[in-house]
Amino acid sequence: MKTLVIGASENTARYANRAAQSLLQHDHAIELIGLEEGQIQGHPIQTGMPALTDVDTVTMYVGATNQAGYVDYLKALKPRRVIFNPGAENPDLARQLRQEGIDSIDACTLVMLSIGTY
Repeated sequence: MKTLVIGASENTARYANRAAQSLLQHDHAIELIGLEEGQIQGHPIQTGMPALTDVDTVTMYVGATNQAGYVDYLKALKPRRVIFNPGAENPDLARQLRQEGIDSIDACTLVMLSIGTY
């Protein structure tokens, strides 16, 4: 099972980058989607909506206005949960995902990892 980071960036100052690195430090498998191709610790940042399997968790680092294109993609991935990190909260999308049986929470992936609730 994997965690998909949406909004990934090679920029180490960005929280999505920090989350990807922390996920790896906590031995979680990751997939990365961003606006530009690149890599984080040897893991490729893909663009678009690549075909992925076994995604357990999606951690969202893009704002609500940029999430519209991901609605059908998220539903098709059928993750167990989607974490809306600070600044990415989207009550409408969260409601749509819950209707599909996908748990949606407003939380911070970095905090969850640091306190052992991930």
